Amino acid sequence: MTLLWDADRGAADRYNYAVGGDINRHDSSVALMRDLEDSPRENLVIIGPDIDMQSACDLSEAVRVHRAEVGVLLLRRRLDVSLLGQALRAGVREVLTADDLTGLADAVRRSRELSQKMAGQHDQAVQDGKVITVFSAKGGVGKTTFSTNLSAYLASTGARVLVVDLDLAFGDVGISLQMLPQNSIIDLVQMAGHLDEQGLQQIVTHHESGLDAACAPAEPSDADRIPGTIIAELLKVAKRSYDFIVVDTPPAFTEHVLAAFDNSDLLVLIATLDIPAVKNLRLTLDTLDLLGSPKEDRVVVLNRSDAKVGLRSEDVVAVIKQDIAVMVPNSQAVPASVNRGVPIVLDEPKHPVSIAMRELADQFLRPVAGDATRAEGRERRGSDESTRRRILSWGGRR
Repeated sequence: MTLLWDADRGAADRYNYAVGGDINRHDSSVALMRDLEDSPRENLVIIGPDIDMQSACDLSEAVRVHRAEVGVLLLRRRLDVSLLGQALRAGVREVLTADDLTGLADAVRRSRELSQKMAGQHDQAVQDGKVITVFSAKGGVGKTTFSTNLSAYLASTGARVLVVDLDLAFGDVGISLQMLPQNSIIDLVQMAGHLDEQGLQQIVTHHESGLDAACAPAEPSDADRIPGTIIAELLKVAKRSYDFIVVDTPPAFTEHVLAAFDNSDLLVLIATLDIPAVKNLRLTLDTLDLLGSPKEDRVVVLNRSDAKVGLRSEDVVAVIKQDIAVMVPNSQAVPASVNRGVPIVLDEPKHPVSIAMRELADQFLRPVAGDATRAEGRERRGSDESTRRRILSWGGRR
């Protein structure tokens, strides 16, 4: 989002292409400064050509004092030497003619690059969101339900949350939240190699709960056109805009899933009380060991834990040789909430399933945001290429 001070109601549409993202127009400097105070990650202000020169300089000086990393670009009908001098003394980064949209686009790029450099390591730490990947090598265990509910709950606490649907062929995040996305992850392909925060915002869909969603493509065939590298790029860029990125996954070790594993701070592994799910969980843990994933970055969750099917939670622990962090009870209220498109954690907060979901988020997900040591550990993570190829060769078998 770029902040624009311009009395012309059509100004935002006129400059939108050059700026390359959404523009929030204000009629007064007071309103703009208020918006800037509420937008700690905003780094660009544009002042329209018809704003009084002294008022424009006063705003630029105020921005320089309160948010030195924010760039101010000034548009004028015509340029002269005295005007340029006055603007530069007030802290304006560049002055351009209002009809030079190409020049404006270049100035926007230069200003944002400078702002990122000025932000330095401190702001980078502030912007370092955490990636939580929800995975099971067996379908039907509730991954999407967990991903959407955990995301909705984290968003309800005031966190900035993005849920990413990596089931690129048959993803259900959008329909589970009753969203109608206009764009999806397939639209990132054209931005590969130069994806930025503005580009990411163009493909996400906002949900009424406060979370954003990067949805799977509408056409299953599009999944093959999405390289794993763009997923890694997506997650790295998202960490600069969101506190939490929750990744929903397909039940297979695809290149996209491996990219998510490589960039994850925590893996939430879902199982149910049936032998195929437990067997696949055991194989998943072995595969993560091969990939070099730290054991302390994994959380095992038993879904439908009270189902009377002849298998107990103790049996699961004996097989996987790892404790179960959270047990989520079985309930018909869960599929009912999915059919309504409302996360149960918000719709029925006192329900036992909702309580278990919040326990998972509060005890294991939210503390990750304050753990600076995980990033260092993730940098040491990795496996040789032959191992990854071998995993990908049988990743779809289950």
